[in-house]
Amino acid sequence: MSGRKPDDPWASPPRWTVAGRLRGREEWKFFAVLPRASRGLCWAWWVLIVSRGALPGLFSLAVGGVVTAVSHDEPLGWPLTAAGTVFVAIQVLAPLDAQVCVNLGDRLSRWLHDRLLAATTEPAGVAHLDSRELTDRLISARDFDLGISGPEMHLAMGIIARGLVDVVAGLGQACVLAAYSWWAPLLVAGAWGSTHWLLRESGIWGDRDEGEVLVAQRHAEYAYRQATDAPAAKELRLFGLSEWTVARFAASRRRLVDLRWQATRLRRRPLRWTIAVLVAANGVLLWSLARDAASGSIGTGQLVVFAMAAAGTSALAFGGLSWALPPTSHSVATVLALEKEMAAAGHLTAGERSADGLPRTALRLRQVGFTYPGADRPVLDGVDLTIEAGTSLAVVGLNGAGKTTLAKLVCGLYEPTRGAVEIDGADLRDLDPREWRRRVTAVFQDFVRYQMPLRVNVAPLGAPDETVTAALAEAGADGVAELDTLLGSGYDGGTDLSGGQWQRVAVARALCAVRQGAGLVVLDEPTAQLDVRGEAEIFRRILTATRGCTTLLISHRFSTVRHADRICVLEAGRVAELGTHGELMAQGGRYRQMFDLQASRFVEGEPDAV
Repeated sequence: MSGRKPDDPWASPPRWTVAGRLRGREEWKFFAVLPRASRGLCWAWWVLIVSRGALPGLFSLAVGGVVTAVSHDEPLGWPLTAAGTVFVAIQVLAPLDAQVCVNLGDRLSRWLHDRLLAATTEPAGVAHLDSRELTDRLISARDFDLGISGPEMHLAMGIIARGLVDVVAGLGQACVLAAYSWWAPLLVAGAWGSTHWLLRESGIWGDRDEGEVLVAQRHAEYAYRQATDAPAAKELRLFGLSEWTVARFAASRRRLVDLRWQATRLRRRPLRWTIAVLVAANGVLLWSLARDAASGSIGTGQLVVFAMAAAGTSALAFGGLSWALPPTSHSVATVLALEKEMAAAGHLTAGERSADGLPRTALRLRQVGFTYPGADRPVLDGVDLTIEAGTSLAVVGLNGAGKTTLAKLVCGLYEPTRGAVEIDGADLRDLDPREWRRRVTAVFQDFVRYQMPLRVNVAPLGAPDETVTAALAEAGADGVAELDTLLGSGYDGGTDLSGGQWQRVAVARALCAVRQGAGLVVLDEPTAQLDVRGEAEIFRRILTATRGCTTLLISHRFSTVRHADRICVLEAGRVAELGTHGELMAQGGRYRQMFDLQASRFVEGEPDAV
């Protein structure tokens, strides 16, 4: 992303040049990416547009030939054949063009989705996915497929094609008028073309990426996802929220329509001027045609041709192209811009030092501070911790203390805004990030449930079956399903798992990585969906399987935490206490308070929760 490729259609020359201004326009970017979606369909699309646009002018000439033949009592064979051929071509090319538009729209939609996937997944970090501004623009960019504030891409391509056909047809009819007089095409085409300038504000939605527009779009998409995604289905029906959800979606979408209408409404003065210009220009031409026909300067056939051409030139008027092209080209331009902006936001410093075998001595957070983009205060503020290689450190604290953020920094998903994460004395930013991540494995509390075979869930990048089977056994998940079973009840032969079973599969994924060479294990609430006995069992299994690894454990459950070599208490982004379970209990500080509070719930028979 640092350099500009010569063949990039959206890499514009300097904006102060004419070419720069042209290539900087969103419409240019839209047309420039069409060949990237499908070169063959793009060529077919343009050929059909030009062909369909030329046919109305040819039909006017053919009809004029028929009228001339009748008025002069000449044979009608060739004139009727020409008129019929053009008429049939008009009827045949229209549905063919419609199908090409649908196919090209689908190809472009897929191409844009590929770009969005690249924009979100290629950056080494994840800060771009935490940016409200970028995620709002991502929602706006995806509207080409959702159709929330405008037509979906395959429909928009048809509207744009029809608009371009009208432009070509209008220019063709204007060329026919040139046979009458040099001034005729300039007068009429200029009048109809001026509608684009006079009514330009009615085709502009300048605030589509700002303020309440993005809020309405975000709410509309959220309500749409709630209605269509399975996880929300139970509560929507149980609490009778189906109609409420649909009403929220309708209200948000209606708000988008209202905002667009307010931004693009026709204003009275431009509309009056438009009508005046069109009446005057067409009135002058029709008066001139009537005068010349009455004087015999032009024949009946010519009168018919020129009158039809005058009417056909109206295809140049402000219309569907002016309405459909701006939002569609804006979506394309937004997708292209997001690639660069997300790459910058999610960029991590990539060193070249090898991470092979690390950590050998220790992992250290040296005065680490971190603030999320757009936040007012730091999540971590001067954290100084050391985890000796081959030992375990548990991190506890109230929600919002910075525990998960700390885990993300250690995994190399973020860079500290202050201080450094050091591996054997080397700054993590100096290491090759790909190599480091091969040394790290993790179980996050929001782990992914891949609707794929069990084998893929445990080893997405592949591993021998014996390694996968051993990892499942270590996690206590060896009986959940066969390795080839699809973990998704919506598939033929597929099955779903309970929350606890899924948790064990996620643990197995981490243990499989350990068997393949990972040396640092990050466990962020790894047993959140297991009961107390299941948690104790799985944690014993984890300790056994990861013996010799460096382990960072984050958990609310002190029955798990107490087994770690050392325990850190985070409060307000700082290290409040550090020591073994016994040492911290003896101190009688914050750790002892939290431990006693949780233990009292077991005594009183309350559920294990913090």
